[in-house]
Amino acid sequence: MIAVWALGCYIAAIIVWNSVLGRNIGEALLVGFLVTGLFAGGDIGHVMWSSFVEAMQEEVTFAALAFVFMSYLLARTPVLDHLLDILNSLLGRLRGGPVYTSTVASGVFGAIAHVGAAITAAVGSVTIPWMKRSNVSGEIAATVAAGGAGMGVTFPFSSTMFILMGSAGVASVVSTDDIVLPLFLGGLWCLGYRLVAAFVMIRRHGIQPVDNTELRPLRRTLGAGWTSLLLFGGIAIPLLLTRGPLAGDLGRYVGATMSDAISLITWIPVLMIAIVLLLSRRHLPRTGRAWWELLGGVAPQFGVLGVTIIAAFSAANALGELGLPRQLTDLLAGVEAPLWAMALVVGVLVVGVAVPLTASATMAAIGPVAVSALIGAGASPATACVAVLIFASTEGASPPSGAPIFVASGIAGVDPSRTFVPLLTYYCVPILLIGAAVATGVLPV
Repeated sequence: MIAVWALGCYIAAIIVWNSVLGRNIGEALLVGFLVTGLFAGGDIGHVMWSSFVEAMQEEVTFAALAFVFMSYLLARTPVLDHLLDILNSLLGRLRGGPVYTSTVASGVFGAIAHVGAAITAAVGSVTIPWMKRSNVSGEIAATVAAGGAGMGVTFPFSSTMFILMGSAGVASVVSTDDIVLPLFLGGLWCLGYRLVAAFVMIRRHGIQPVDNTELRPLRRTLGAGWTSLLLFGGIAIPLLLTRGPLAGDLGRYVGATMSDAISLITWIPVLMIAIVLLLSRRHLPRTGRAWWELLGGVAPQFGVLGVTIIAAFSAANALGELGLPRQLTDLLAGVEAPLWAMALVVGVLVVGVAVPLTASATMAAIGPVAVSALIGAGASPATACVAVLIFASTEGASPPSGAPIFVASGIAGVDPSRTFVPLLTYYCVPILLIGAAVATGVLPV
């Protein structure tokens, strides 16, 4: 069980370095990676180098930095101001309107796109600045955006769902068609809880409606800034090209699956940056020196966020090479308990695997044995599948390694570690309990 111990020491090292010693999260994750590597013994060089190289190739690393640059540009042009004026004209009088909008939008986008980091990036690129403009702290804004990432897993038809249902052990007891409606209902339970969490956060943190003096009639804000709505094209175009009838026609024409050929997490920030540059061309620097000064302002954010992401993914890869999924599977296979206790044990183990891994990787590693354990304890096959997918959906809100956390924090311009406790409190632990409630039948699906 060396990898299980490595996971515990990895998390403990981060907590001590960041919370006890007060060092920044980038340093803490580097220390965590080094501690993880020590468990490889004489193979430490190979494990750490291969884990680092793989982390450098992660799409999320590029996307997070791209969104930091996009947010930096938006803050220095009037484009974002025009868009937020329009949104406030529509919902500014509702207390916590941007928080509710971010939550519902994450559910809608998650039901279509299913990629956690892409959900956070697409929704958060608009709602995080809007929440901050509405006097929501950067930490809470990033928490809400990252907390919605898991809804891509809890609605059909995500790749995570197909990975689970494609395994021999699960396919032999339940079909994909059998879990579509239960998973949709499970997704609604998770969305409903997130709306309750939004309500609690709004009251607890004293979030108020936008001051009436800052609100203008919709006709006036649209007249002044309707072109800012073109920002949504950066989200809509990749989505249309990878999902739906157009994607199907294009895929047949080019002989490829469009969702595989076009990465949402890569192309959404690229297109949004291009649109920002186009819309704000009159407000951008005119000389090379001015551009150098502009880029110099965002460089420190690139440094901290880049180190944080690469260290987190490197540690996740190292834990994988140490055999964490296999060892947790062996651990789970030896547990015998009543259904309520088994649901909690399975939930904790799946969430534990989802800390360093993605939801899809978690399903491939431990999903079938988790479903079998719940069925053996008395859960129906369809219910067990839904519960395990809900557990895995916490990957977006599981500190310290969830990719959506770094995407949201980069957009909000906050230290990712400031979101860890709110994410655990409002999303990770409650969603784990919802999964357990689904497994035991307390929440019917």
